[in-house]
Amino acid sequence: MFIKGEGAKARTERVHEIMRRMDSRYGAEPPIFLQHQNAWQLLFATILSAQCTDARVNMVTEQLYRKYRSLQDFADCQLSELEQDIKSTGFYHNKAKNIKACAGELLQRFHGTVPQTIEELTSLPGVGRKTGNLILGNIYGKPSIVVDTHVKRISNRLGLADSADPTKVEFQLQEVLPKEYWVRWNTHIISLGRAICTSQRPKCGECYLSELCPSREHDPETWRS
Repeated sequence: MFIKGEGAKARTERVHEIMRRMDSRYGAEPPIFLQHQNAWQLLFATILSAQCTDARVNMVTEQLYRKYRSLQDFADCQLSELEQDIKSTGFYHNKAKNIKACAGELLQRFHGTVPQTIEELTSLPGVGRKTGNLILGNIYGKPSIVVDTHVKRISNRLGLADSADPTKVEFQLQEVLPKEYWVRWNTHIISLGRAICTSQRPKCGECYLSELCPSREHDPETWRS
């Protein structure tokens, strides 16, 4: 929800203070939670992360990338075997199909490199705007906003977005966040969402952003999203 009556200048000042506090808490260069050594490894790890914890994905990819050491290995693998290798991440039929197909397309269409535009990235199997933006920001250093469940929820609570649609939230955040904040917004918000601003019963009393948040006035016991 947007803050009624908040002008552009006041909102900009509030955004700067929110980021200053998050940088102080988590660091101005926060780490990427998914382990990887190159662009395609991060791409596939992000595909695996759908409806799965980063910790579980990292456990799986530690073994997976020892077994499949190249895009060609993934493109040539037996689908049923790959399904078993990633089964514990959930939705493994679709994830395996998309990873195998994605590897093939990266080899055939992009000469084995991960593309650097959102249009090309989202043309790949299993890659949506969230995954594409993560690659753009964290691999190529291009300003991009990753909208996952934490970013959608907390950006709305902070009054910086007003939508349940991830794409709309992304574009709304582009309007209110300076570009230099875009990439690390996601990582900071994930940390905040996991520990404090949880989906149900957020710990407003412990939150270092509470006086900057319009949602603090609501009863946390009633929150479900």
